[in-house]
Amino acid sequence: MANNRDYYDVLGIDRKATDKDVRAAYRRLARQHHPDVNPGDATAEARFKELNEAYQVLSDADSRKAYDRYGAGWRNAGHYERAGANAGQSPFTWFQGARTNRRSGKGSFGSMGDLFGDLFTGSRAPQQAEVSVTVSLEEAAAGAMRLVSVEGRRLEVKIPPGVDTGSKVRIAAPNAPELYLVVTVSQHPRFERRGDDLVVSVDTPLTTAVLGGETEVPLLSGKRLALKVPAGTQNGRTFRLRGKGMPQRAGTGHGDLLASVRVVLPEHLTDEQRMLFERLRQTEAC
Repeated sequence: MANNRDYYDVLGIDRKATDKDVRAAYRRLARQHHPDVNPGDATAEARFKELNEAYQVLSDADSRKAYDRYGAGWRNAGHYERAGANAGQSPFTWFQGARTNRRSGKGSFGSMGDLFGDLFTGSRAPQQAEVSVTVSLEEAAAGAMRLVSVEGRRLEVKIPPGVDTGSKVRIAAPNAPELYLVVTVSQHPRFERRGDDLVVSVDTPLTTAVLGGETEVPLLSGKRLALKVPAGTQNGRTFRLRGKGMPQRAGTGHGDLLASVRVVLPEHLTDEQRMLFERLRQTEAC
């Protein structure tokens, strides 16, 4: 973590922030500092990487729990959990024994370095390399391939379906440190993403909304789906289409598509249409 800054401070949120708060803060800041928005700005690029790191930790329940307990050295908390915690020791008591054994060359702690420093400062975090990549919402849904350059090598990387902004994809590269793609999903001009769900506005003629009928719902794949609209449908009413949203990265299914009705009023009326609307207004006035 750059300069050991607190992850909560990085995202500008409280420690009691909900998962929704974490996602909202990350997306807002990631859009502001993304390298595509700030070409050639090294400060923005560094800030973007810092945001990704904070989001990856705080968006995962297990890593956030470890971070809340151990701070910057949360990645090495497993050493204490396996040894000291199982023996009923506090982190401080366990460290004292680890440091004494290391200095005297006794026990298994001798090869572990200054584990207290690892645990509470994060100074020996595993070496990682990250490559930022931007994909479209369609690519995030279907999966994609990218060619990336890492240490002078060009690697073809598969991005699995279901990734979201902040997702990390492990790059398999022999004789290299841990490599990850840090994904940013571009905003779509028509679809809004909410987790695994998608939201889309559906233009619906006034007559269909009033009398009932069918309207077409666009899908991210480019296909269209017929939606039955009941008579008297109000502007803004939302219909949930199960399983028509984004694929879940765990491969367990899909989110939903939320189709929001947007009633389209006629702009140019014929004489007959105007007369019919006049009659309708007269009946409403009665």
